[in-house]
Order: sequence, then C-alpha cells, then structure tokens
Amino acid sequence: MATYDLTPRIGPNLDRHLVFPLLEFLQERQLYPDEQILKAKIELLNKTNMVDYAMDIHKSLYHTDDVPQDMVERRVEVVARLKALEDAAAPLVTFLQNPNAVQELRADKQYNLQMLNDRYQIGPDQIEALYQYAKFQFECGNYSGAADYLYQYRALCTNSERSLSALWGKLAAEILMQNWDIALEELNRLKEIIDSKSFSSPLNQVQSRIWLMHWSLFIFFNHDNGRTQIIDLFNQDKYLNAIQTSAPHLLRYLATAFIVNKRRRPQFKEFIKVIQQDQCSYKDPITEFLACVYVNYEFDGAQKKMKECEEVILNDPFLGKRVEEGNFSTVPLKDEFLENARLFIFETYCRIHQRIDMGVLFEKLNLNYEEGERWIVNLIRNSKLDAKIDSKTGTVIMEPNQPNVYEQLIDHTKALQGRTYKLVGQLLEHAQAQPAR
Repeated sequence: MATYDLTPRIGPNLDRHLVFPLLEFLQERQLYPDEQILKAKIELLNKTNMVDYAMDIHKSLYHTDDVPQDMVERRVEVVARLKALEDAAAPLVTFLQNPNAVQELRADKQYNLQMLNDRYQIGPDQIEALYQYAKFQFECGNYSGAADYLYQYRALCTNSERSLSALWGKLAAEILMQNWDIALEELNRLKEIIDSKSFSSPLNQVQSRIWLMHWSLFIFFNHDNGRTQIIDLFNQDKYLNAIQTSAPHLLRYLATAFIVNKRRRPQFKEFIKVIQQDQCSYKDPITEFLACVYVNYEFDGAQKKMKECEEVILNDPFLGKRVEEGNFSTVPLKDEFLENARLFIFETYCRIHQRIDMGVLFEKLNLNYEEGERWIVNLIRNSKLDAKIDSKTGTVIMEPNQPNVYEQLIDHTKALQGRTYKLVGQLLEHAQAQPAR
C-alpha cells in the first residue's frame, strides 16, 4: 500500500511540524520499515529546535543511551537563544499578561503603537522581538505559547508580509493542538487574504492556494462539518485549477468528500468530468472507482476498485482516522465510504438495466445474498428509485422512468444561467485586471 501513500507529495507543501503527525500514522500502520520512519523524523527534527525529541529518537533508532556531541551542543545553543529572546520580548510579554493593560488596545494599530511607546516605552524592537520569540517557541514545539504570542503580534503588526507569516504560524499551531474550530477560523481568514486582489503576485497566489489546501486536510477530515467544506473550497474554479495544474493528488480527497456527501450531486457531475480529464496526470483506486462507475460503466472494475479503496483509506493519514468504540477500533469514514460506494454502483447499474439478477448485483457490491437482500430492501424503501423485488425469480425490476420534459427544460435553463454568470464574472475580472489608459 506504500504505492498509494501520498506523504512524499504532501510533505513538501506542509510546515515541517505538520509532517510529524503523518510520520506517526505511517509508523503505527507499519507502511514502511521502522528504521526508515525514525530516520525521517530525525532529518525533520534537525531543522527545528526540538532537540530533546531528536535525542529520544536517536536513542530509539540506534538502541543507545548516548547521543552525538553536536546534539548536546545544539541543545545548549537553543536554550541560550531562547533565554535571549525571552529577555528581549519581556517588556511586551509582561504588558500582554496584564488584563487591564490589554484592554487599552484598540483596533487602530497606529494608536496602539503610539500608546505603547508613550506609556510603557515599548517600541518596534520589542514588537519584533515578540515575533521572533513566538517563532522560536513554535520551533521548540511549544505550540500553545506560540499561538498566543502570534495572535498578539498580529494585533500590533503593521507589516502585511510579517502579519501573513504570523497567520500561517498561528494556523499550524492550532492544527497541531487539534483546535479544529479555531483552526477553521484561521484557515478562512488566510483564504480571504490569499484571494484578495492585492495579494502579492499571481504566481505566489497559486502557490499559497496549494499550501492552504494541503494544510486544510487536517481540519476538513477532523472538523464535524469538514467534508462539506472541503468541497466548498477545493471545487471553486481557482482552487480546482490549482489542483489540476500543480497538485492533482488532492483529487483523492475531493473525490472521497463527494462520495461520502450525498447532497452534492449537481457539483458531483462536473467533478466527474474533471476525473475523466485528469486520468493521465493522476489516478488511484478512489478516483478510478468513480471513473469505472460514471465514465466507463465498468461494474466488475468498480467492484475490484472498491476493495482497493478500503485499503487506501485505512492507510491514508487523513482518511484512516480510528475511533475507539468499547473494545473495538473502527474507521468511520471507511464504513461510510463503502456504504455510499455500493449505493453509487447500485444506482448506476439500475439506470442501465430494467431487470437485474440479485445474485449478480450482490457480487458486484461485495455482499453475500442475505446481507444484499436486506440492504436492497432498505435502499428501495428509502430511495427515490422506482423498483420492486421479484422473490420468485430473485430479480430486481426497475419501473420505466420517463424524464419530464418540463423538468429537463428547467435544468437546462439553470445550467445556462450559471454558465452566463460565470462568463460575466470572468469578463469583469479581466476588465478590472487591465491597466487604466
């Protein structure tokens, strides 16, 4: 299953600290040799200030209580640097720890800077020291302290580039602390800045969108409403274009979200076209499953891919999240995925066959006859499909369903209206982007 592991593609688009949870997952699933994972951890840690953690990993990897001298010296440097930054930021940190004093801060940053300078002799040097102190705390693995200081720094910072850097740091810290509600707020705040017309260059804008989508995977597959929101973000034209051109592997997560989310069918039809177009640039069992069902109508292939999808989900750090239920461990998303995947096969199969042998159908759904019969009875009872079961012949009979001409006309009109609005929007954007004459 390491063939389908996306960590080598995802890792370069994440902050180093965000890669650690992925390595922990891969180590737990034993997708790679333990030695290989430990070496990867040390390589990452060497570029952070988490020296004690690096020492522990080194001891575990080489089965020794001794550590290299350069690690010992590095630890001394980190402690000294931390103390120096703490002293430099101390005046502002002391001010921020006083609730009465903090109440004096306003939305007007210029007022705040003047007030801090006049009353507390806190100037630009101390504010810059707070940023460096917060950044160093993050590199040491103190994500809670870093998040607090970065939040305060942004309230005082007048440099838009530095403020943006602090926002990325704050987002990473909230993700690592698993504060999903706050992380989602920071994500939306960052998206608003990236999508603004004043944001840097178009090239940086595209790269920032790619980073944002990779970081968002932690949030969307842990937040209660995440599976809907990933569609809202990834399926926007600007973000979908970035995926198709620079990060097609993210199609796995968008495809999964569509499969487990039943209320996205209008967008889903358009997404199938994307899957069809991008089969040459990226494919895995999840995207191939959709292609089998909705592009090629290859149901035997879909059955095979469904089994492979189960393994992909179990071994994906974002999709394979386990939940303990009593004495059992389960992966809720896997169960949801397989249930909806069977539904997709059933619905499509029923639309192109009038009489269906239940034995053949259940084989394609990876169900035994008893399970399949119970599943299909509940499905017909709860779905909009006009079908009935003939127990004597062991078949499902589909009633002819003639499309309503008026409904077709309304659907086509809605689609035309949507394309018109989209075209007008693109023309307006193009006109606004042209230099004034």
